[in-house]
Amino acid sequence: MELLTRGELTVRGQLRDASNAVLYCEVALDGRTAECVYKPVAGERPLWDFPDGTLAEREVAAYLVSEATGWGLVPPTVLRDGPYGEGMCQLWIDEAEQEQELLALVEDDEPGEGWKAVVRAEVGDGRTALLVHADDARLRRIALLDAVINNADRKGGHLLPAPDGRLYGIDHGVAFHTEDKLRTLLWGWADEPLPDEAVAVLGRLTAALEGELGGRLAALLTGAEVAAVGTRVAELLHTGRYPRPGGQWPAIPWPPV
Repeated sequence: MELLTRGELTVRGQLRDASNAVLYCEVALDGRTAECVYKPVAGERPLWDFPDGTLAEREVAAYLVSEATGWGLVPPTVLRDGPYGEGMCQLWIDEAEQEQELLALVEDDEPGEGWKAVVRAEVGDGRTALLVHADDARLRRIALLDAVINNADRKGGHLLPAPDGRLYGIDHGVAFHTEDKLRTLLWGWADEPLPDEAVAVLGRLTAALEGELGGRLAALLTGAEVAAVGTRVAELLHTGRYPRPGGQWPAIPWPPV
């Protein structure tokens, strides 16, 4: 975190496929170096439903909530100044080859063993396929994080398997809205009971939001947005189940990658 916060940023390239400016950088401090992603606020495109210039703060807020769960689902992320002004700086994660895919389109009517059904989708030429995701404990944790932060864009490309076996979620700039905007490919557990570890984590988040976490989020989000996090955590504890699509907002991001 010190390296990301205080190190000298040098831009090495740009990720061209991103909707906002995403710069591939090297950060150096006292002989230590690391690769990172730098997203300057100046490179954020305006959105109709999120205030301008707030995506970097939301990315950092997602990291703080992730750390409070104890699961470490988001790479280390800070808010700092850089070559193009203030922005988000996040540790680069080298993506590992997966023995099994996390998402798939299958022609069967039901998901096979080890898979959860999401939705039947049109794939062209009048054909349809069933979108499924792996019944993976790492994905289950990310699904809970997304429900807490109200992530409006959980695509397949925002899931990074690391060489050490961990699975990270990235790109949380459109999260923490006060309205229900949960949009994800991880609906396979919708309305299923929360596992014990999830209930325990939600309890810890409740306490953290009343203490240090709440204060740190207040520096990044509006008061209403911070209060909405607490409301979502309380609702999840009350129902004891993963959320279902609300029906007021497209539930599936498209394209899914």
